[in-house]
Amino acid sequence: MAIRYWLGVVQRDHVLRGVELGIAQLNHGSKQAVSQLREADGLIYYSPRVSWPDGAPLREFTAIGRVADDTVFQDGDGAVMTNAFGEPYRPWRRRVDYDRFAVPTSVRPLIPVLDFTSASPNWGFQLRRGLIELSRNDFETIKAQMRAVL
Repeated sequence: MAIRYWLGVVQRDHVLRGVELGIAQLNHGSKQAVSQLREADGLIYYSPRVSWPDGAPLREFTAIGRVADDTVFQDGDGAVMTNAFGEPYRPWRRRVDYDRFAVPTSVRPLIPVLDFTSASPNWGFQLRRGLIELSRNDFETIKAQMRAVL
């Protein structure tokens, strides 16, 4: 199978927790979302806000990595999270090998050059889905920007 590239839309505080645990969780723990990812696929997180639901605006790419394997799993430590409606659930996750040298970077300087942002002034609307596929060019451009400070 060909490698694919993804952009997950998640608030920064959740991204940082996922990086710490070496996992990806998308769309509030949706199995359908993480099941689209395959081993070796690239994943970048975009964080519109610092925290959910009312955190300060951020608009940064906050983490980048590669999907480690083809296993979709639920949190196994017995922890049950609460969704936006106060209902308990166990989120679905994937293991990800994150680039520990990548640094967060603003989307603003990349808007005119990325395929997914330059085609429409309303590019942010598509991010409401929580997960979109990126072109390889967009993935490599964002990756280079996140490593540019080294």
